[in-house]
Amino acid sequence: MGIPRLESCPVPLDRLPNGAIRVGGTRVGLDAVINAHNRGESPEQIVEAYDSLRLADVYTLIGYYLGHRDEVDEYLRADAALADEMRQKIKAEMPLPPGFKEELKARWARREAGRDAPTRQ
Repeated sequence: MGIPRLESCPVPLDRLPNGAIRVGGTRVGLDAVINAHNRGESPEQIVEAYDSLRLADVYTLIGYYLGHRDEVDEYLRADAALADEMRQKIKAEMPLPPGFKEELKARWARREAGRDAPTRQ
């Protein structure tokens, strides 16, 4: 009986034309997996939250992150900065109408009050 031939696994990452990195074959961003890991979520919990992920891929990604922490953290910082820049741009170009937030809060309060109201029989 010989020693089984073991092969390395490629890191399942896809880089989109806009520079975003997704888990290979899914729409889940690398940031979602790494941020969940950094919050203390287990690979099983991450797969439960993102059902398009495979458990083996999540373990591979976390292993890659642990071996390339500086590069991945730099990508995550740049990605977060770009997302913040886009939010600010959208906010500046499409401001909310006056009183919009207050109206949403009032609607939410009415909705919640309706749920707590006793039902009539």
